[in-house]
Amino acid sequence: MTAASGNTSTAAAPSKGRPPTVLQVLPSLVTGGVERGTIEIAQALVAAGWQAVVASAGGPLVREIERAGAKHVTLPLASKNPLVVRANIHRLVEAIERHTIDIVHARSRAPAWSALWAARRAGRHFVTTFHNAYGSGSHLKHIYNSVMARGERVIAISEFVGAHVTEVYGVTSDRLRVVPRGVDFARFDPDRIAAERLVTLARQWQLPDGVPVVMMPGRLTRWKGQLVLIEAMAQLRRADVRCLFVGSGAGRYRRELEAHAAKLGLGGAVEIVDECRDMPAAYMLADVVVSASTSPEGFGRVVVEAQAMGRPVVATDHGGARETVIPGSTGSLVPPGDPRALAAAVAEALRLTPEQRLAQAARAIAHVRRKFDTATMAARTLDVYEEVLFPAATAKAAARTASA
Repeated sequence: MTAASGNTSTAAAPSKGRPPTVLQVLPSLVTGGVERGTIEIAQALVAAGWQAVVASAGGPLVREIERAGAKHVTLPLASKNPLVVRANIHRLVEAIERHTIDIVHARSRAPAWSALWAARRAGRHFVTTFHNAYGSGSHLKHIYNSVMARGERVIAISEFVGAHVTEVYGVTSDRLRVVPRGVDFARFDPDRIAAERLVTLARQWQLPDGVPVVMMPGRLTRWKGQLVLIEAMAQLRRADVRCLFVGSGAGRYRRELEAHAAKLGLGGAVEIVDECRDMPAAYMLADVVVSASTSPEGFGRVVVEAQAMGRPVVATDHGGARETVIPGSTGSLVPPGDPRALAAAVAEALRLTPEQRLAQAARAIAHVRRKFDTATMAARTLDVYEEVLFPAATAKAAARTASA
């Protein structure tokens, strides 16, 4: 089997009268797009009458998995240690047999190797999701990444990622399915945000009334571009603007960001706050939401969520952002790693009149509601599962649709 070949499972469909069961495998359940997508699919599976199981090393979002009616299996899947990865094969086989799993869906590379071999040993179907265009700096890294191309179906979260999967790993259209991520519009709806939520968060973050807020949500990690935004804030030369980084991360990088802001005279204007449990309200406090990633985002959930809340967005002009932002209509795109261009785009967004902001908000909300709905994403993912479990029935349905 080549690196890009699919798993040719001969697993049978679930027995009549038993709902299909899907096991999603990922490193851990902390905050992030992979984790949020896992929860959303678990919820959709349960709502559809299927059984949902998630295996990870655990984390604060386990309770959301269980609240959805799914089961969680705690295994050391965050480890990249080859011995642990190998031991996880046996652990996953036990979980597959105990929970009568039909499909193993891997969402990250290290646990995907364990999941691939566990699915083969147990005779189950294997599906993967590419959440980004993984870099392949060496032959060994390419082989390591290639596990994500071995699914019977390979899901890409954007056209950008799909093109990468085809070009680099040779996954053809018969196995590749592009399923963009979605936004839960029951949560991310500006009309549902009570004033009390905004007041509570503004007090917690000690935001003065009337001060413009430039917000960058996301983990504190170098490729997300926090340093670029700090440089842009220095070039903006607006003493009245507060810059908020919303997210957790390594202490060393956090201290580097704080030191750099102080060096540029922005000590009082730049603040790093911890993870926020009420991101819909957080977006409503922002005058501009920025995504300054220096490497391409596979999708860029922050940019889509912010548009769903009617916020002006500025994102870097690569990766998934090219599919989610309409420049000049719903937001702006700037070259990656360019503080000057980022400062100019932020300044332009801050200059919008109330009427212009309302018009842009309406366009942004309509755009993301039309293209990036969680319900659509979940339905298309379940369609992929059905393709794998019931290929004959799926093929007949497709033929009827084509001839209609």
